[in-house]
Amino acid sequence: MVVQGFTVDLNKPLVFQVGHLGETYQEWVHQPIVSKEGPRFFESDFWEFLTRTVWWAIPVIWLPVVCWCISMSVRMGHTTPQIALMVVCGIFVWTLLEYTLHRFLFHIKTKSYWGNTLHYLLHGCHHKHPMDGLRLVFPPAATAILCIPFWNLLKLISTPSTTPVLFGGGLLGYVMYDVTHYYLHHGQPTSEMPKSLKKYHLNHHFRVQDKGFGITSALWDRVFGTLPLGKAGEKSR
Repeated sequence: MVVQGFTVDLNKPLVFQVGHLGETYQEWVHQPIVSKEGPRFFESDFWEFLTRTVWWAIPVIWLPVVCWCISMSVRMGHTTPQIALMVVCGIFVWTLLEYTLHRFLFHIKTKSYWGNTLHYLLHGCHHKHPMDGLRLVFPPAATAILCIPFWNLLKLISTPSTTPVLFGGGLLGYVMYDVTHYYLHHGQPTSEMPKSLKKYHLNHHFRVQDKGFGITSALWDRVFGTLPLGKAGEKSR
């Protein structure tokens, strides 16, 4: 049920409020509040805990899984060059998945109560509070659930001996994505490439939120024509 003229109370848990915004949710969620203090999501301390993840938990939890998956394919007889090539392929597949999820799922338009609520949990909260350091990376429990269809998809298109290393490469790509995403918000890069990437991503948050869906690179934005325009009408470099 949508409450007409509803106003979100930022001093109360937000998740079950935002659905009442109805069609005004999209406008509200894309007006960022720049604060390192994140909002409370739930009354329940248990559910609140599950929404908060420190950035370093991502490599600590998932890099051992990456190594284990790669070692499985090594034990099945693949050579080092073959392993390296398949890891790179897995990372490449992840970059396309990263772009696709961000563009078509994370930025889906919603207006129903539960549509708004689920979108806020999935990605809207990040656009509303882009500097919330404990909600920048994906909670490990949610990642584990999403790994299941990714593994099964790879099983359909690859052999039993290559599935583990391709999965490991894709998972490594995810780890690179999540730690890069955190760095783009909270790091202070000094070299040109990370400075350019940080500017590119913050442009997506604060200027052109319907363009620039790449996080680790602008490759797929160039391929699919979602590269944002610069101030003078030129495409961003």
